[in-house]
Amino acid sequence: MKLATGCTVITNGTAILGTGAQPVPNSTVIVRDGEIEFVGLAKDAPLVDRSASTIDARGGTIMPGLVEAHYHATYFNVEALADLDIKFPVEYVTLLASCNAKLALECGYTAARSGGQSIQCRCLAEEGDRGGLIPGPRLAASGREICGVGGLMDWNPDFRKIGMEGLVLLVNGADEARAAVRKLVKDGIEWVKTYPTGDAASPDVNDHHTLCMTFEEMHAVVQTAHNHGMKVTGHCRATEGIKNALRAGYDTLEHGTFVDDEAIAMILERNTPVVPACISNWPALNAARNSGYLSA
Repeated sequence: MKLATGCTVITNGTAILGTGAQPVPNSTVIVRDGEIEFVGLAKDAPLVDRSASTIDARGGTIMPGLVEAHYHATYFNVEALADLDIKFPVEYVTLLASCNAKLALECGYTAARSGGQSIQCRCLAEEGDRGGLIPGPRLAASGREICGVGGLMDWNPDFRKIGMEGLVLLVNGADEARAAVRKLVKDGIEWVKTYPTGDAASPDVNDHHTLCMTFEEMHAVVQTAHNHGMKVTGHCRATEGIKNALRAGYDTLEHGTFVDDEAIAMILERNTPVVPACISNWPALNAARNSGYLSA
């Protein structure tokens, strides 16, 4: 993220500190060179140079930047799995992702953890010799996702001869899972995204309760990723897939749709964060409501 220069003072608002403390009415926030220097009561604020720019919050709320924990920068008009296909060159997808990154920042999200490919977007947004080129949140980036052959993210039949290599690393067995992680190491990612389970997006062969990776493959991913200082997460809807991820040592779980009492106990014992990504279910609920399947 490219930081602003100079001094900005925000006044006449109620500040939410983001620490669990009570909101601060009639507060002042001082930001200098992109970093918050002071947050507190206006009467306690230090003096600043007259050249500082000022923003009047007009009695509104001043809050920290939001964090999106399950962010798909490369999703653009995605309505079905085929929309995520490898029809477009990576340069074009990166340009689309830069638009999404700018939109996320304008909506108040100053940090995000990607749930899919976003490493190029992170490189363009970061400070540095080649960074700071696009506005966007700070990104904890992942790269190509890992899935078992024939799993949720492997939908191109072999007869098409185009594979899925640009989008997903497909594995058969623990050794291939280790090799997939090692490829990601070279890409400089922070999070390894896997697909242990299926989804309603592929109801015929990989529905919510289908397992798309074996425990051995998942454990191999975790061992290799942790060896290289990376963390592992997984698209986990199926009950047994959730438990396999917890037993394998996953750092977080995505969705956790069909979690049962045993899995909840495992989550609490391991203190493993679960990111439900509720927004992905909202369109389905609206469609069901509009179709008369739900009354409320």
